Amino acid sequence: MPEVTIRYFAAARSAAGESSATAEAASIRDLVTTVSTDRPDLARVLSICTFLLDGERAEPNTPLTQGALVDALPPFAGG
Repeated sequence: MPEVTIRYFAAARSAAGESSATAEAASIRDLVTTVSTDRPDLARVLSICTFLLDGERAEPNTPLTQGALVDALPPFAGG
């Protein structure tokens, strides 16, 4: 399984307690499950996030490759 990095922003960063993490995952969905196991606050925030894979919007079933960079972007308010 590829090792990837996920960067957390805004509420996701607060829920994670860190700005990024590295994990092994085959898809965005697998990554979310892996990083939020036993972390219900993080799981809740990630469930409403938009994800970017190497700068491009990605869906939960998007496959991941070795060294990929995933950004977790919760909804933002304001302008």
